[in-house]
Amino acid sequence: MKKLLLLLGFFFLGTLSFAKTVVLYHTSDTHGFFYPKNGQGGAAALAAVLDKETHPYLLLDGGDFAEGTVETQRSSGLKAVKLMNRLGYDAAAVGNHEFAFKDEGFSAMLKKADFAILAANLTDARTGEYPKGVLPYKIFKVDGVKVAVIGLANQNPTKKIQQYKLSKPFPALKKALEEVSAKKPNVVVVLAHDSLADDRPGQPHYMGDIGRQLSGRVDVVLGGHAHKIFQNERRGGILFAESGSNFQYVTKVTLETDDKTGKVLSAESELISLDIAQTGEDAKIKKYAESLREPGVDEVIGQASAALEKRTQTPGHMDSPVDNWVADATCRYAPADVCIHNTGGARVGLPKGDITRRDIIDLYPFDNTVVTAQVSGAFLKKLVEGGLIPWNRLAYSGLTMTYHKTKNGKIKNLTIWVRGQRLQEDKQYTVSVNSYVAGGGSEGKLFKTLPEGSIRPAGTQTMRQVLENEFRNGAVLPPSSGRTIER
Repeated sequence: MKKLLLLLGFFFLGTLSFAKTVVLYHTSDTHGFFYPKNGQGGAAALAAVLDKETHPYLLLDGGDFAEGTVETQRSSGLKAVKLMNRLGYDAAAVGNHEFAFKDEGFSAMLKKADFAILAANLTDARTGEYPKGVLPYKIFKVDGVKVAVIGLANQNPTKKIQQYKLSKPFPALKKALEEVSAKKPNVVVVLAHDSLADDRPGQPHYMGDIGRQLSGRVDVVLGGHAHKIFQNERRGGILFAESGSNFQYVTKVTLETDDKTGKVLSAESELISLDIAQTGEDAKIKKYAESLREPGVDEVIGQASAALEKRTQTPGHMDSPVDNWVADATCRYAPADVCIHNTGGARVGLPKGDITRRDIIDLYPFDNTVVTAQVSGAFLKKLVEGGLIPWNRLAYSGLTMTYHKTKNGKIKNLTIWVRGQRLQEDKQYTVSVNSYVAGGGSEGKLFKTLPEGSIRPAGTQTMRQVLENEFRNGAVLPPSSGRTIER
């Protein structure tokens, strides 16, 4: 009996010795948040997690690293690239905010990046070839395991581009997969700046198509863009994961591969909170990040009587206190029947207590101004309805609503009030809105249908200046939610 157990023991040990462990670390939508907030997040905390890793790993980013804080704004994204170089990133996808500083800014970042910039659907507009510094994919050898990482760029850059061309991601992915498959990798990873959250019943999205159509050809999909968190989602046997935003979390994907066949035996993801009390901070990275800190933005400009939260705490209320506050501030600056704010424009909330200029820049890093326009009630109704899909993308001052969303994502029983009166489709209303939305930005495509000249500047102040001025009259109180109610 002892002899049999001994033989079985040797058999299992031999079997285990043929398994290799490879780890993928994934961040996305870091937006230049180099430093912790309220004891969480930042580059030094991420580095501390990496310091403790005992297995060979790749460090990957899903894009939108170039814009979001004063450090990235004033360096046109180059400080983010420098920090990523220092952290040892292996590859990054291209997000829509990588084009925040237009063609020239993106080109400069390509030259400075020590890591691979991956985008199978990004080409030179003149030649149709991949630009210098951009690859459709890269195959890494990690402890002898061949890991192919295919990058997909978001197709809607924040600024107009002329030098580069973005094509549909899914056809580009299939083309890249054909090339990759011929090189016989052990693991295939898709690194995309798009989200599985966009794949809904009745409204399929290419991220879902990866699971539906590419089962057996892709092992892991790492997404982003929507600032969502997904862990261990499985579609067609493929692992999907997303890591939130603003350097608050990192996803760790552990892959076990058969050393004989090279096949993936298992893939599991784990969300690691960059809670400094748990992770600690890497001293060298902390010192380097501090060397990148912009001067003159950490002075206190006022107080908040309570935290202005980015998320509502009331079930059914789809509007948040900070988004309502931005909409209200827009109305105080440029009075109108309805003031409109895109919820994606407010990147974070504000803490209770002292508020610094950095807090305002972190909240609203864009250089938008305020404009006004005359629109019909029918226009407003269509705008409101579109702003509820796929999630609540617009906040309002002067307008409230109730609605129901079906399982297929359609809006039913939408009722709208303007200044307490039911909206009339044939009536004209004055609206104030930031210049990004009015210019047809992703939430405001409907504004492109307005007659030329109907949109007028409301002043010269940027939205950041408007928000800073809110603190000149004393402590700011967060408005309540309940303007957008799903029943």
